[in-house]
Amino acid sequence: MAEARLLEELNQSKMEVARLKERLSVGTPTVYRDLSLISLVPKWSGSEAEVSLEEFIESIEATAKIGNWQEKDNWKSQF
Repeated sequence: MAEARLLEELNQSKMEVARLKERLSVGTPTVYRDLSLISLVPKWSGSEAEVSLEEFIESIEATAKIGNWQEKDNWKSQF
C-alpha cells in the first residue's frame, strides 16, 4: 500500500516537473516586475530627523533592482 502511494506521488512529481519545464521553454517568466515593492521605500520629508536623501535614493535603487523595475516604471508616475 505504501509503495503504491509513493509511486503515485512520484508520478505526480514527474508531471509537475514536466509542466514547469514546459512553462520555462515557452520563455514566459512568472514575474516581470513587482511594482508593489514601492512600499519598501521609506517616506522622505526632507527633515534632518528623518531618512537622509542619500538613504532615500539608495532604498529606491535597491528596491528597483529587487523588483526588476525598468526605466519606464519611473517612480514619478506612481504619485
